[in-house]
Amino acid sequence: MSSYDVLIVGAGHGGAQAAVVLRQQGFEGSIAVVGDEPEIPYERPPLSKEYFSGEKTFERILIRPASFWADRNVEMLTGKRVTEVDPAGKTVTIAGGDTIGYGTLIWATGGTPRMLPCEGSDLAGVHVVRTRADADAMMAALDSITDVVVVGGGYIGLEAAAVLSKFGKTVTVLEALPRVLARVAGEPLSRFYEAEHRAHGVDVRLEARLDGFVGENGRVMGVRMADGEVIPAQMVIVGIGIIPAVGPLIAAGANGGNGVDVDHLCRTSLPDIYAIGDCAAHENGFCGGQRIRLESVQNANDQAATVAKAIMGDAQPYHAVPWFWSNQYDLRLQTVGLSTDHDDLVLRGDPAARSFSVVYLKGGKVIALDCVNATKDYVQGRKFVLEGLSPTREQLADAGTPLKELLA
Repeated sequence: MSSYDVLIVGAGHGGAQAAVVLRQQGFEGSIAVVGDEPEIPYERPPLSKEYFSGEKTFERILIRPASFWADRNVEMLTGKRVTEVDPAGKTVTIAGGDTIGYGTLIWATGGTPRMLPCEGSDLAGVHVVRTRADADAMMAALDSITDVVVVGGGYIGLEAAAVLSKFGKTVTVLEALPRVLARVAGEPLSRFYEAEHRAHGVDVRLEARLDGFVGENGRVMGVRMADGEVIPAQMVIVGIGIIPAVGPLIAAGANGGNGVDVDHLCRTSLPDIYAIGDCAAHENGFCGGQRIRLESVQNANDQAATVAKAIMGDAQPYHAVPWFWSNQYDLRLQTVGLSTDHDDLVLRGDPAARSFSVVYLKGGKVIALDCVNATKDYVQGRKFVLEGLSPTREQLADAGTPLKELLA
C-alpha cells in the first residue's frame, strides 16, 4: 500500500492549490493528488466559455503544466475514484479495491452535476458541463446539430447559450423560476441578461415546465413541455446545479448534509481530515455567519491556502471576500460579496449603456456588487463589502462619482 504525508482527494482548483501552497510554505513531506479524471488539474470555468468556444486550447487551461508537479514532487494519481474513507486506519479505498494511506487528508472533490429525473434523461445528446470530457462531447457534436435547449438559467446555462448563439445555433433557455439568475442576483441584473440573450436570438422561457426528453434511435430529438409542446433539440444541456461529492466522508461519520461541515480552519469532524471548495459547508462571515457552500474558484483557492497554512502550523481562520465572474457575449460580469440576504439595492449606471453596477445593501450596509463592464466599480467596491460601509443611496446611484471618492 502506498502512503503519503498529505493525500488530496480531488484534482480541481482547490486540490491543486492546496498542493501548490503547501510547497510554497515549505512543506517537505510527500504529497499526492487523487483525481477521477485522466487529466492533471485544469481550470473549470472555461469549459462553458473560452474552451467550449475554441478560444483556448486545453493546454491553456491547465492550472499548471505537468513539469510543475514533477519538479515539486507532487504525485498525480489520475483516473482514480475514492469510494471509502477509513479515519481510524487513515486510509482511502480506490474503486477496484486498492488502498492509499495518509497522514492528513484534504477532501476537494467538488460535486456531480444534478440531473433531471425525467423520461429521456439518459438519451445520447443530453449533456452536463462539469469536465473536459463533457465539453469535448458537445464540441464534437456541434457540426451535426441546429437546435439546442439549455435547461437552467444560471451562469453555466447562460454562458453555454451565449457560445452556442455565436455558433449560429437555434437556442432555447428554459428557466423554472420567474427570472434567470434568480438565486444569485437581483432583478435588474436578471432582466438585463434576459434582454441581452433575446437580442442575440436566444428564446428565453421563464417559469418553464418540462415533462421530459423525446428521442429517436437512442438520441435526443426534442424537449417535451408540460403543455405538450415539443421543442426541437438535437442537443440538450442541463445546468441546474451540483450535488456535493461527499458520500464517502459522510459514510465514514463526518458531520454534514448539503456538503460536509467544516470549521473556521476547514477541518471536518473527522480527525486529520479537511474539506475545501464546492463540497465544504462553512460558516461564512459575508452572509451573517450562515453555513453555506460556495461554488467558486475564489472559495476553493482561499480555503486551500487556509488548510495548507494550518498544516504548517500557521492557523488563520478562513475569512475571504467572495468573488465570481461570468463572460457572456462581450459582457464581463464581476461580482464581489454575497447578495443573498439583501433588503435593498441601488442601480448604478444605465443598463442600456451596457456598463453598470447593482449595489446590494442590508441594513444600509453594502454587502455585494454585480458589475457589468464596470471593472472600476468592482475593484473599488471590494472595500465597501469588506468593511460593511454605509454610503447613502444617492451617493451609490451617482455613477459619475467613483466609488473610491466615497471612501473619503
